[in-house]
Amino acid sequence: MQPIAHRQIEARGVKFYVSEAGSGPFIVLLHGMMSSMAVWHPVMRALADKFRCVAFDQRGHGLNSKPADGYTAQDYAGDVLALIEALGAGPAVVVGHSLGARNAIVAAGMNQTGVKAVVAIDYVPFVEKEVLDGLEARVAASDRLYTSRAEIESDIHARLPKLPPEAVRLRANTLFGEADGGFRQLASAEAMVLATRGLREDFTDAFRSLACPALILCGAQSNVVSEHALEATRGVRPDIPFVRVPDADHFVIEEAPSFCASAIADFAGR
Repeated sequence: MQPIAHRQIEARGVKFYVSEAGSGPFIVLLHGMMSSMAVWHPVMRALADKFRCVAFDQRGHGLNSKPADGYTAQDYAGDVLALIEALGAGPAVVVGHSLGARNAIVAAGMNQTGVKAVVAIDYVPFVEKEVLDGLEARVAASDRLYTSRAEIESDIHARLPKLPPEAVRLRANTLFGEADGGFRQLASAEAMVLATRGLREDFTDAFRSLACPALILCGAQSNVVSEHALEATRGVRPDIPFVRVPDADHFVIEEAPSFCASAIADFAGR
């Protein structure tokens, strides 16, 4: 099994924590809202025999800098392109989940020489306002103090019952840090509210004008990408293939890492 290495890179005035594994064609992996690069590690290990995989904590998340502003689609996409340049291995296949999917699409639209293909996982244009309203309410109320890692695991399992135990443990051990005599999430609640508001920006034009190969993966039981949102998205770009991941909801990469790794490898290999 390929080891995962960690380091810090500064780009655009933000310190980014990066995970790397493998060698070969370059794949960049972008996590979702309130998550971190660590959720990609099972997928990275499955891909690292054939690809150079890099995941990083996006701004406002993990141990990264948490500026008071700068959470628009353009800000996040600019970070992606700056890191690809700093790593000196572009162009890259950029794979994003949720917030990361939006960022991957916008980054491809900003710089086709840095991004050669996109995989968007469980996020598309036309996600309904009600979904984003619910997300903003959850992230605004997310900053709480836990007394133990066990309490964190119990809370994660209650909120995300489809996550396998190993994914629950990974989240509990990597998305929270010691603080105030207990544990708090590493993602900044204030930054996450701003990032959620940024998700309301219409990126249909960026998606419509994608000039590179693209693939959409969605959980068959997703509570974020509705059938209406998916059909509207397919109406804009019927040429872009989509794959339903069986027995998965929004947290596709953690619930079905082997399926996702296989789909990414097949797409990136072509």
